[in-house]
Amino acid sequence: MRKINVDDVHEEEYWSPKRTIGGYGRELSVALGRKPDSNDLLERHPFDVEIQRIPAGVPSNPYHSHSAQWEFYYVLSGSGVVRDEHGRTPVMAGDAFLFKPGEAHQLFGSDAEELVVMCIADNPIGESWYYPDSKKYGVKLPKRAFIRAEPLDYWDGEE
Repeated sequence: MRKINVDDVHEEEYWSPKRTIGGYGRELSVALGRKPDSNDLLERHPFDVEIQRIPAGVPSNPYHSHSAQWEFYYVLSGSGVVRDEHGRTPVMAGDAFLFKPGEAHQLFGSDAEELVVMCIADNPIGESWYYPDSKKYGVKLPKRAFIRAEPLDYWDGEE
């Protein structure tokens, strides 16, 4: 058995160039030995677990959907808003929600406090992403690439 304590997992900080999208994440699966670039199912794990800390009033990622990945979220603390195709829904500690492939989504901390969630994703091989606001696609070729008619930067059209 491999064991970690969440407090011992390094918290990564990530931000868009203008700092309008971002937050903090602890990749628990990676800390437990997951190798994200491996195609060996014993090395890449059947699911990915991350604790995300999303600052007040800020989205954690651009509005996006996955081609094959399912994502389960559980709110550990704080409050926020989840954007999906039906609009915006408030969430708070104790709430759980799920996105299946093709369902666009985006999480925000509330205006008053940060949102802390655990995300569990099924980590499929061959995943791609669609960004409805900027009308671009992301694929792994073997590195992440973002395209419309030509290669784009990840943040193109998001801020």
